[in-house]
Amino acid sequence: MDQLKTAFVQSILRLSPQVQWRNPVMFVVYLGSILTTALFFAGLFSEVNTQSGFVGLISLWLWFTVIFANFSEAIAEGKSKAQAASLRSSKKNVPAKKLASASKSAKVSLVDSLSLRKDDIVLVEAGDTIPADGEVLEGIASVNEAAITGESAPVIRESGGDFSAVTGGTQVLSDWIVVRVTVNPGEAFLDRMIAMVEGATRQKTPNEIALTILLVSLTIVFLLATVTLLPMSIFSVNAMGAGEPVSIVVLVALLVCLIPTTIAGLLSAIGVAGMSRMLQANVIAVSGKAVEAAGDVDVLLLDKTGTITLGNRQASAFFPISGITEEALADVAQLSSLADETPEGRSIVVLAKNKFAIRERDMQSLGAVFVPFSAHTKMSGINLGERQIRKGAASAIKQHVVSLGGAYPDELIRIVDDIAKRGSTPLVVADDAKVLGAVELKDIVKGGIKERFAELRNMGIKTVMITGDNRLTAASIAAEAGVDDFLAEATPEAKLQLIRDHQAEGKLVAMTGDGTNDAPALAQADVAVAMNTGTQAAKEAGNMVDLDSNPTKLIEIVEIGKQMLMTRGSLTTFSIANDIAKYFAIIPAAFASTYPALAALNVMHLGSPNSAILSAVIFNALIIVVLIPLALNGVAYRAIGAAALLRRNMLIYGLGGIIVPFIGIKAIDVLLVAIGIV
Repeated sequence: MDQLKTAFVQSILRLSPQVQWRNPVMFVVYLGSILTTALFFAGLFSEVNTQSGFVGLISLWLWFTVIFANFSEAIAEGKSKAQAASLRSSKKNVPAKKLASASKSAKVSLVDSLSLRKDDIVLVEAGDTIPADGEVLEGIASVNEAAITGESAPVIRESGGDFSAVTGGTQVLSDWIVVRVTVNPGEAFLDRMIAMVEGATRQKTPNEIALTILLVSLTIVFLLATVTLLPMSIFSVNAMGAGEPVSIVVLVALLVCLIPTTIAGLLSAIGVAGMSRMLQANVIAVSGKAVEAAGDVDVLLLDKTGTITLGNRQASAFFPISGITEEALADVAQLSSLADETPEGRSIVVLAKNKFAIRERDMQSLGAVFVPFSAHTKMSGINLGERQIRKGAASAIKQHVVSLGGAYPDELIRIVDDIAKRGSTPLVVADDAKVLGAVELKDIVKGGIKERFAELRNMGIKTVMITGDNRLTAASIAAEAGVDDFLAEATPEAKLQLIRDHQAEGKLVAMTGDGTNDAPALAQADVAVAMNTGTQAAKEAGNMVDLDSNPTKLIEIVEIGKQMLMTRGSLTTFSIANDIAKYFAIIPAAFASTYPALAALNVMHLGSPNSAILSAVIFNALIIVVLIPLALNGVAYRAIGAAALLRRNMLIYGLGGIIVPFIGIKAIDVLLVAIGIV
């Protein structure tokens, strides 16, 4: 309720020429309101004027039309400003431990976070709030980013790699890190978020500018046509010697009803709401252009790991050698994984349990000693007394069994090769010096992802999987996932060239990335979504940042962009269509006194010329209010192509835009006649 009150106050405050001229269509209505108001007050002092009540009502409803248009934008911006206020409340001036050099042992001085500048070095320890955006130079720490992402689970930040970026305002939970500040005051990530959600600073996007030009062109055409009607009606009256020329008030009402005021009044609100929906999805867009570009995307470049697949390879099958049953292999493989907390290890335990009902056993009761995986040995397992059970890479297990006096059978070499050819990872299992077989670990394609790609295909969007795997593995996963194409053994140069090739064909390209090696491709892409967990270089190269660092968010981003464009297209169709219906209401009434024959066009059988004109003006104002929720929430998203979308718009919003005004204007006319206003 408070937000509605604020929006209403803002609607009144915007009734100034400096604000109104920014929307040319509504500026025409604004000038018409001033003109009719002047005519109303002039009529009050005229003894011969009998239409002052009618002129006053027309003037009043024209002002309502302008206010309702302001109201739609004020509500949208109010939501954004509420989000900005919430973000500002999380922005704090905190103490910072500034270091004299990039070392934890360097001299520490306590300063305010607002005094920090780019390239300053700070130490952040357990319990401290990170004072500014930066990059970890030394150390490793668990960080709570709930204030930024909304996720309560802590994340690990460490020097080097793709998880070195930290955000000001987040809190270190354990250990310590040395951070190099990467921004000056006012340039921090939180500042960019606040600036983005401030609707008042939003720049018009290219499509919005093009639509505005179209609306202005239509307005000019109708303005010129309306201006010529007055001398024509005067000439007709003089020539026929009967009737009355059309009044200026009626011409203003005619102009307002014929120009596309509905979409003009809602256009800005649609854009602000689109950016707001992006923020609700935990995505920060650098500009509205990026949101709009997401709706126009033709090609999606998607990382395989974490986007198309689950990110961790899962055990899918057991392949024993001759003389060993599959269940026996599964039993030993599960034993080797009982204390293995990696996703791969847990998946082996689960597969053995599901396939052969082998229950997990307690390592303590077995007297087992866990042997963790190491990069040196490339295997892990457990020791049961003198018994050594191991699983690991084929080369590591071969070396292990040979050292114990065992043999590495040729049959296993073929099994390992077959698994590798399918794009999976073979994990060989050994019990002491005896090799039992291999476990196949494969990339598991995410459930429902194939259907999502099919939806994108229906929308005319091509999906391309990016992976560092070899072509055989990439082809296998691409076929299973249902993507349109793939880039195997991808290098930064290959990704950059792929984007340029598609752009050379006139296509818009979207991609995600998190590493420094992704920065060139992100800078080249039209929609570049950097992960919040990624490097500073990736975030600076992108035009969007995903706070959740979820690679599949790219699909949702495209859908939000599409929804914004669909909303704009739908309401534009409705606006132009309802102008046609208003034509049938107001034209016969406007010229009934000049051209009595036009009464035959009064197909709606409206009560009187004055009630017809006033009903059309009232409907023109109220329809903006009715459509505000649709402009803010967006039309229902449908994964359909451009041709199907056009047919749907014409059927629902085009036909609806013609029918609804007939019903609405007639209902208002009946009400006005019934209460005797006109």
